[in-house]
Amino acid sequence: MRRVNPRSRAEFIAKLGIVLEEADETVLWLEIMRDEEIFPRQKLNDLVTEANELVSIFVTSVRTAKEPSSAAYRREFTSAF
Repeated sequence: MRRVNPRSRAEFIAKLGIVLEEADETVLWLEIMRDEEIFPRQKLNDLVTEANELVSIFVTSVRTAKEPSSAAYRREFTSAF
């Protein structure tokens, strides 16, 4: 896996947006496989739950990254060390 270093805050937010879209699409496909009974329902229920939890984490991450105060806080926190 290639490590990607965002060059700016805007790029970081854009990359988080891509992660969110991919996670959301994964939930969709897991739900389709579950509803069509392609795999055992209980196994997919667990995966759908976990994938939805990841989507929630990424939504919160995007919101936090977009907050103007979060950038100022990070600058203050990292400059203290």
